[in-house]
Amino acid sequence: MVSDGIFYALGLLTGGILVGYLAGPWWGTPLYLLAAFCAWFFRDPERTVPPGRVAVSPADGKVVVVTPEGSGRTRISIFLNIFDVHVNRSPVGGVITDICYHKGKFLNAALPAASTDNEMNTFTVTGDGVTVVFKQIAGLIARRIVCYMKPGDKVEAGQRVGLIKFGSRCDVIFGPEWQTEVTPGMRVSAGSSVLARRKESR
Repeated sequence: MVSDGIFYALGLLTGGILVGYLAGPWWGTPLYLLAAFCAWFFRDPERTVPPGRVAVSPADGKVVVVTPEGSGRTRISIFLNIFDVHVNRSPVGGVITDICYHKGKFLNAALPAASTDNEMNTFTVTGDGVTVVFKQIAGLIARRIVCYMKPGDKVEAGQRVGLIKFGSRCDVIFGPEWQTEVTPGMRVSAGSSVLARRKESR
């Protein structure tokens, strides 16, 4: 579990104990249930990164878009519902050359406009002669993006880089040197599902 989950769960558990003490034991039950949900929501399972020159998913969720972005680039969008693991991971290894925060809206993350209009954190990772861009995008319920990294940090493929709280979206933008391996409707897991492979490795 990530530390945020511990804080939420302990706070709600303490509130439940206090309410139960003041009003009777059963009155604290809703807060106990919320504490249990937060402990589950902020789970952080270990993942095995597949070998080869591949790019892995930065998030758990459902692929909702695979579309050309111009100049031979392809964007893959992943929607995370409230039941998915919300810890985000780097798709590729390399150096984080830029992290750009954009203050935006909180549209439903399943909508196409969320990729451009919502609050987001955009990472640029360069390594092995390629650059991959991926975004943490807030949603209708998500109101906070957490980033563990800073420009200049080195990352491995599948390494944890942050999280988005309570429903969100992740976009990954690949250059023409990548061959996508997913289609809309597929379920993916952060750090272990392959989104794309380097063309020269096929």
